[in-house]
Amino acid sequence: MTRVIVFAPNWLGDAVMALPAIADVQRDHPGVALDVAARSAVAPLFTLVPGTGDVVRLENRAEAASTLRARGYDRAILLTNSFNTALTARRAGAPERWGYRADFRGPLLTKAIMPPVGLHQADYYQHLTRALGFPSGPREPRLDLSDAARQRGERLLRHEGWDGRSPLLALAPGAAYGGAKRWPAASFAALARDLLSDDVTPVLIGGGGDAAAGAEVLAALNPASRVINAIARTDLTTLGGVLVNCRGLVTNDSGAMHFAAALGVNVTAIFGPTNERETYPLGRGRQVVLTKDVWCRPCMLRECPLTHRCMRGISVEAVHEAARRCM
Repeated sequence: MTRVIVFAPNWLGDAVMALPAIADVQRDHPGVALDVAARSAVAPLFTLVPGTGDVVRLENRAEAASTLRARGYDRAILLTNSFNTALTARRAGAPERWGYRADFRGPLLTKAIMPPVGLHQADYYQHLTRALGFPSGPREPRLDLSDAARQRGERLLRHEGWDGRSPLLALAPGAAYGGAKRWPAASFAALARDLLSDDVTPVLIGGGGDAAAGAEVLAALNPASRVINAIARTDLTTLGGVLVNCRGLVTNDSGAMHFAAALGVNVTAIFGPTNERETYPLGRGRQVVLTKDVWCRPCMLRECPLTHRCMRGISVEAVHEAARRCM
């Protein structure tokens, strides 16, 4: 029986969008637990993916290559485009190494596919697996959250004063790519005030890197405001437990956006410098994407050299109305 290891993308949002392609590979190997190689930051995601076997962490690539070699994989499928990933797969001794021809790594691959352009990222990954011979299934990523994770999320929310009945709406004010992707903190704060007026409790979510963005939002609010701050207080699975207890999520283009959508949470997504046609959220819930039509977007810049009109031009009223529709 062929032993297969899939190298997952390095960022949470990309890893979520790769799930349909991974499912395509899984369907071609019925009854086999498909192993995944991933960075520690995204490795917990694959505990929520049915049919996934072991997850090999890639922080130390020399150690990872040794671990993979000991397991004796016959085939490595690379959903990343980096040279280092192909080198790790080769050092791991996988005789078949399949992926996109990118980053000068063609000689390290035994089957190299030319990458397409202009596709949604989920379609980009499925284009690869389809070109490698795996029929494409649904393009909707799906995650299964355990009851234990749901309960951990609920306990955190109750500890912060939630009564278990009143509506919650999650807000994700951060974004890893850079400040240009972030709707202004003052706008998130104004949205939080509007939600409180509707008797909806805002819940700030995010990782440690989002703490500064969350602090800006809180600083613009009355200290007595009934806002739950869960930023940097959850692991990935507990974050999932928080999100599924909320009526929806308002978010920048971020990993949290894709994670929530894959859990079936309703998402209101605010896009500025990035291209919503290539990374809009996919999931079982409702998704609304908001943009401002300005001449310079999508620029894909980390920081705006102009007036940040693509984000500042999206009104609090528009986001509030979209979020209410998604609730």
